[in-house]
Amino acid sequence: MARLLLDQNLSFRLAEALADLFPGSIHIRDVGLSRADDATVWQYARDNGLTLLTKDSDFNQMALLSGGVPKVVWLRIGNCSTDQALALVRRQAPEIAAFVDGAEEALLIIGE
Repeated sequence: MARLLLDQNLSFRLAEALADLFPGSIHIRDVGLSRADDATVWQYARDNGLTLLTKDSDFNQMALLSGGVPKVVWLRIGNCSTDQALALVRRQAPEIAAFVDGAEEALLIIGE
């Protein structure tokens, strides 16, 4: 089952709103990483078997060089409301789950 680590650029409310689809998902503020740099967030996701969910393009290169651990889901949606981000992730949930369970890909880009 996919567990997500939501990056700072996404609302902490999304973790709870997605709990039915991605149980055990958390926001970085929940684990004291609100002010952490990308490398620290990356390492936390890796150490805890989490998939990064982000709007930040900085994780793209890291994902491509990582060998797929952790995996990154990049939301290419620009400025949007929490409800819009939630709707997109819910619509793409089957694709996200398949990506997380897949062995090869390191980066999934979704957008509207």
